Amino acid sequence: MAGRGRSGDRIEPSFSGRPARDDDEFSLDADDRIAGGRSQRRGGSKPPPQRAAPRRRREPREREGGGFFGFLRRVIYWCVVLFIWAGIGIAGLVVYYGSRMPSASTWAIPERPPNVKITAVDGSVIANRGATGGEALSLENMSPYIPEAVIAIEDRRFYSHFGVDPLGLGRAIVTNFTAGHMVQGGSTLTQQLAKNLFLSPDRTLERKVQEVLLSLWLEQKYTKDQILAMYLNRVFFGSNAYGVEAASRRYFNKSAHDVNLGEAAVLAGLLKAPSRLSPARDADAANARAQLVLAAMREQGFITDSEVKTAMSQTPASAKSYWSGAGHYVADMVMDELPGLIGDVKEDVIVDTTIDKSLEKKAEQSLVDVLDKEGGKLDASQAALVSIDGTGAIRALVGGRDYATSQFNRAVKAKRQPGSSFKPFVYAAALEKGLTPYSVFNDAPIRIGDWTPENYEKKYNGEVTLATALAKSLNTVAAQLVMYDGPDQVIKLAHRLGIESELQPNASIALGTSEVSLMELTASYAAFMNGGYKATPHVIRRVTTAEGKVLYENTYDSPPRVLSEQIVAQMDAMMMGVIDNGTGKSAKIPGWQAAGKTGTTQNSRDALFVGFTSNLTTGVWFGNDDGKPMKKVTGGGLPAKAWKEFMIAAHKGLSPAPLFGNGQLIADPNNGQPMAQAPGDGQLGSGQPMTAEAPPSTIGGIISGVFGGDDNANRYPQAPVRQQATNSGNGPVPPADVAEGGGSGYEGMVPPGDVGGAQTTSSVQPRRTTLLDLIMGQ
Repeated sequence: MAGRGRSGDRIEPSFSGRPARDDDEFSLDADDRIAGGRSQRRGGSKPPPQRAAPRRRREPREREGGGFFGFLRRVIYWCVVLFIWAGIGIAGLVVYYGSRMPSASTWAIPERPPNVKITAVDGSVIANRGATGGEALSLENMSPYIPEAVIAIEDRRFYSHFGVDPLGLGRAIVTNFTAGHMVQGGSTLTQQLAKNLFLSPDRTLERKVQEVLLSLWLEQKYTKDQILAMYLNRVFFGSNAYGVEAASRRYFNKSAHDVNLGEAAVLAGLLKAPSRLSPARDADAANARAQLVLAAMREQGFITDSEVKTAMSQTPASAKSYWSGAGHYVADMVMDELPGLIGDVKEDVIVDTTIDKSLEKKAEQSLVDVLDKEGGKLDASQAALVSIDGTGAIRALVGGRDYATSQFNRAVKAKRQPGSSFKPFVYAAALEKGLTPYSVFNDAPIRIGDWTPENYEKKYNGEVTLATALAKSLNTVAAQLVMYDGPDQVIKLAHRLGIESELQPNASIALGTSEVSLMELTASYAAFMNGGYKATPHVIRRVTTAEGKVLYENTYDSPPRVLSEQIVAQMDAMMMGVIDNGTGKSAKIPGWQAAGKTGTTQNSRDALFVGFTSNLTTGVWFGNDDGKPMKKVTGGGLPAKAWKEFMIAAHKGLSPAPLFGNGQLIADPNNGQPMAQAPGDGQLGSGQPMTAEAPPSTIGGIISGVFGGDDNANRYPQAPVRQQATNSGNGPVPPADVAEGGGSGYEGMVPPGDVGGAQTTSSVQPRRTTLLDLIMGQ
C-alpha cells in the first residue's frame, strides 16, 4: 500500500517495489546499459550516486515524418482517399441515374421530323418546309468547310476522344475559372447530339450523367462521320432553322452544298448562341464570331492564311429577318394544300409544283419595279400577281411586295371587289342568251330601282355595240346586260368558269361588287384563253417519297368544256379591243395578240388587270392592305403596266401565236350569217357603224317601235348630279363609285338586293328576249 514521504508528498510505487523519492539516486543516465538484469558502467566502474535527470519529451511528429515531404505525402494520401471516395460516389450516381433510364437495348435514334422539299418544274428547290426547315444531307453532299468549321470551334479532338473529352473538359474548367465566368463549354459534339436527340435542355446533374452514358453508347454504335452528320442535320441554327441545309437557305438563300468558307464560318459561329449571333439579328456579332471560327480553323490546319483573307471578304454583312423571295408564298400555299392530298406527312416527301422559277422571279420583279417607281406618289403599297396556263397550272404567283415583310398571300387569301374585271362574265352570259358583239345598247343615264350606275368619265355615248361598251368599260351598258339576262345567269356562268366565292344576285354584280380572290378570277379568264375549257388552278403536280413512291398526282388533264367555241372567239375578239382601243392600252405587247379587262373599285381602293395571250393568263392587283384609296389608280394604270412588263419578259424568245379564233368573229350563231369584221385591223371596239350584212339587233330599237319611237336617250330618268370635291386645286375628283366598276355614284350607298325595283314601261325588263314578251310585260 502506498504511503506518504516526507513533506507530505504522495509516494508513487517504483519498479523496485519501494517508494520512489525525489532524491532517489537509482536512475540510470544516458550511458548506462542494462544487461543481464543489472546495470554496469562503461569501464566496469560503479558510477557515483547523482540526481536523476528529467525524462526527455518525444520529438514532434513533423520532425519524425520528414518535414515538408511528410506533409506532401499526407496531402497525396488524403487526395487519393478523397478521389477513391469521389469515384465511389460518382459510380453510385451513374448507377442510380442509369437505372432510371430505359434499357440500352431499347435505345434508338429518334426519327428526324419529316421534311417537305418543294421543287419547281425544272427540279430546283423552291423551299423546304417542316419542323426542321431543311432536308438531311450527308457529309459528302454539304460543303466541306462546314464540318471543318464546326470541329475547329466546337470540338477539336472530335476524331480522337471516346465521346467524352477529359482534356477539353479540364481546359474549359481552367478557362472559365480564369475568366471568372462561363466562356467555354466542355461538352463534345457527341454529348451535344445526345442531348438534342434524347434529353431535355434542363441543366441538372441527372441530365448530365445520362448525357455521358448516351454519348458512350453513340460512340460505340456509330462511326464518327455518322455522328457528325447526325449532329449537323439536327442542331439548331436560329430563326427556326434546324440543320445546315435549313440554315443555309434561311440565311444565304442557297443549299449547304454551295456554302463558301466565310458562310461556313458564320454557320459554325451560330452554334454558341443561335439567336444572339444570328446574322439576321446582329450582323456585326455574327461576323465577329466568324472571325474567331476562321482563326480556329487556321490553328487546326484546316485552312491557310490566304484562305482566311479570302473568307473574311465572303462573310455576309446581313441576312433577311425572315425568308425572302416570292417562292415562299408558293411554299406556304403547298403546305396548306398538302394534308388534304396525302394526309399527315410522316416521312420526307418531295412536292413537284407547276411553278417556273424564272417566271416567278420576273413576276416579282415586275411588281417591285412598278411599286418602286410609282407606288409611293400614288399611295399604292401592295401588289399581287397570278399567272396560269391553259390547263390551270400556276406558273408564277406573287402574294405581296416582300415576303420577308409580310407573309400574307394576297393573291390567294385576300378577297376584293374585282370591279369592271368582272364584266366579261356579264357579257359572256349575254352572248349565250343570243346577243352578239354587234348588238346595240344605249349608253345613257339609267336608274334601276334606287341605283343609278354612272360611267367613270360621267359622259355618255348614246347607241354603242357591246364590243365598244366592253372596250370602254361602260357601266350603264353592263347594268342593262344584267337586267337583260338576270344576275342569276351571270352568277351561274361565273361559277361554271371557276369563280368559287359567293356572289350576290343583285344588279350591281355587273360592276364587280361581290368579292373574289385574284387567283380564282384569273383562272376563270383562262377559259377564254384555252378555247372554253375550265382551268382549275393548281400548283401541286406530284408528291413522292424520298424513295420515289408516288403519293399523289393531279388529274387536271381532262377539263370539262364550260364555254362554246363561238362564245370564246367572240369574247376574245371583244377583249382584244380593250387593249387595242380601250381602257387597257397600257398593256399592249408588241407582236402578240393579247386580250384582257381592266377593273377599278370604289375610290380606287383596288385596281386590277386580267389578261391573256395564247400562252398565259395573268392577273395583277394593286392596292393597300388597309383599304386606303390610291390616288386615281385604275386598272389601266399600274396593274396594266406591271402586267405588260411581266408578259413581255415571259414571252421573250417565243414565237407569237394568235388567240383562239384568231381574234376575229366567226359566224353569227343566231342565223348562220357571217358577222361584219371590224374595220382596219379587224379588231372590235371601234364603234364604227354596222354593215348591211350584220344589221344591229338593238333592244332600244324594239322598244322604240312598240312605244312610238321615243328617243332612247330620254327613256331613262336622269341620274342625280353629284357634288364633286376638288383635289387641292388639281381639278375635280372622279365620282367615288364610278371608276369602271364603281357602284352607285354615292358614297356608302348599298345597291338594291332585288333586281329592278319599281319599273316603268320605259325600263329594260329582265330576261325579255322576244317582242311578245316586251309587249305583254312578261
